[in-house]
Amino acid sequence: MPGKVVITGMNMISSLGLDLPSNWLNLTAGKSGVRRITLFNPSDSVTQIAAEVSVDFEGLSRQYIKKRAGSQMTRVTRMGLTCAKVAIEQSGINFDLLDRSRCGVILGVVNTGNSTSEKDTTTQNTIFKSMTNSMSAWISLEYQLSGANFVVNTACASSAYAIGLAYDAIRSGQADLMIVGGADSIINREEIAGFNALYALSVQNEPPEKASKPFSRERDGFVIGEGAGMLILESEESAIHRGATIFAEIPGYAFSSEGYNIMAPMKDGEGMAFTMEKAMKSAGITTNDVDYINAHGTSTELNDRYETLAIKRVFGERAYQIPISSSKSMIGHTIGAAGAIEAIITIQSICNGILPPTINLDQPDPDLDLDYIPNVSRKKDITTALSNSFGFGGHNATLVFRRYK
Repeated sequence: MPGKVVITGMNMISSLGLDLPSNWLNLTAGKSGVRRITLFNPSDSVTQIAAEVSVDFEGLSRQYIKKRAGSQMTRVTRMGLTCAKVAIEQSGINFDLLDRSRCGVILGVVNTGNSTSEKDTTTQNTIFKSMTNSMSAWISLEYQLSGANFVVNTACASSAYAIGLAYDAIRSGQADLMIVGGADSIINREEIAGFNALYALSVQNEPPEKASKPFSRERDGFVIGEGAGMLILESEESAIHRGATIFAEIPGYAFSSEGYNIMAPMKDGEGMAFTMEKAMKSAGITTNDVDYINAHGTSTELNDRYETLAIKRVFGERAYQIPISSSKSMIGHTIGAAGAIEAIITIQSICNGILPPTINLDQPDPDLDLDYIPNVSRKKDITTALSNSFGFGGHNATLVFRRYK
């Protein structure tokens, strides 16, 4: 049985930057990436704001993707491939020196972004653009990998599920190295209208930067974000053999299905609490070992309330001593990419001893009284952290990350 599963590469693209260093700088500075929508004219939409990736991304993608291949991909798929290639490049991987049959790709993909906001879709490329498996396929093709290559869709928990499944592939001895993560964008007229009809999105359009306010008394829904997050998971043996930098380890994780409601979480966060408890048991840790929680923290009424109740249920009085923050306050909800992006932020917190804040927490909800790291990042050495992802349909995931020793 292989030993530890470690992280040897990471990269992210979001509204706060086109690479990990710029994202981390802006996240720890408490900046917001939420702006008025430019991907379509939102003047007749109830919600007119989102956390869009900079137009400079197109120039970056042309550095990594050939023109013909790029024309067969949506903007979202190009985000995923570009993000993965940078993570692989920075990880120093040379696949010629590895067994490609033991290297694979598992991604969380809710959709490919082939919506009314997508440009240059034709009858010749519409199938390629719409294939939900295209993102993992393009990465696998790029490096001629013959290990597992597939995508998973569990709504907002999709890329967290991808990380857990890749962990299993390595722990079971089926793989040495897995490229995992996700990319997503639902910044389009039809999906925004659909979420508005469910009263799920914030309608606080002015000022945009203040709209995403998890755990605040004035929260009125989530803000859509977009982007990509990619990680390299590797067996400890493989990482040491090739002299890789190891950022952290994954000692365990948990998935669960609430079987309760297509949209709402289980009352009082029972399903969320069960998932966190199961993840800690998988990792062989106790409540006293957890130093930080990167919350799902969507800025919706029920999620923030129930996630808080779940943390209290799991940790008891110690819940008040654990710093918690929501990255979505700054980059919005990146849907299929959220689990991977927030995993990366959690690992960065462990590596750098800095916990990003929950911004816009100016008027706390009196019922939500935990330490949500309001507005300003905090220096704190941490060893073990949880990252929560909870999706429509009752798809729950909690990932455990630990400082590598």
